[in-house]
Amino acid sequence: MKIKVGDIVARHSYKCDVFFRVIKIVDSQAELAGEDMRLLADAPLGDLKLVSAEERIKKREQVKEVEEKSYRLFRQDAKLMKQRSEYEGTDHYTTEPSYFELRGRVLHIDGDSFYLRKCTELYQKLGIPVYGVHIQEKEMPEQLESLLEMVQPDILVITGHDAYVKSKGEEEEVRAYRHTKYFAECVRIARRFCPHRDQLVIFAGACQSHFETLIKAGANFASSPERINIHALDPVYIVAKVSLTSFMEHVGLWDVIRNTITGDKGLGGIETRGVMRIGLPYIKSEKDK
Repeated sequence: MKIKVGDIVARHSYKCDVFFRVIKIVDSQAELAGEDMRLLADAPLGDLKLVSAEERIKKREQVKEVEEKSYRLFRQDAKLMKQRSEYEGTDHYTTEPSYFELRGRVLHIDGDSFYLRKCTELYQKLGIPVYGVHIQEKEMPEQLESLLEMVQPDILVITGHDAYVKSKGEEEEVRAYRHTKYFAECVRIARRFCPHRDQLVIFAGACQSHFETLIKAGANFASSPERINIHALDPVYIVAKVSLTSFMEHVGLWDVIRNTITGDKGLGGIETRGVMRIGLPYIKSEKDK
């Protein structure tokens, strides 16, 4: 069967370990984007296997199980954080809850519109205010500053697809990565806009991104320390933790990374304060009455 743009495929040369969407075909070469991983790859059409509906369903069930585990862990942490907030905001549980929360606002810029939709759905499920924008990675630096001025976020996510291409250089060379240089340039632009790492918290990177470059550029959290693939939803779990943590508290690095799907081999960061603020008094709306 002829492979076309939009098909879900796997690579024979990699034992069909990752499922991809075909995003472009030029002559006999296909450009691929990971179906669940933020990975970009090229492959000859002859190396591709069309994934059947049954295989997609089986893979989706496996991925969903992992995603739900991360979601449950996050909800457990969120519940504990809320209990602490109630304790502080209600005179140590002696009165009715009377505070309101200003959760950190996220500007999420994503190079993949499909992933952006998935991430936005999860932000909404977690109760995180978000403004999402789909921009191709190469165009992100040109548009970032105007978006920062318009949205005025507490948290910035710069992500999409990336990959280490061995033929372009050694692993420590940024030029050997498809999109790390664009992510890093975005981080530098954002740091000129807001130099303080606790006033604008930044997550940057995708699959196999050059972690050290992104952290040195000014990111609080980034991928990928061991150059592995990261899951499409990993950035959401990291910044949601920051959004829901009080600005009076530090976000525990292990606490934030353990709730992700990929873990510390694919994600890392530096000590960072939360951005949520509690206010008084709480004014009941009609729906609360």
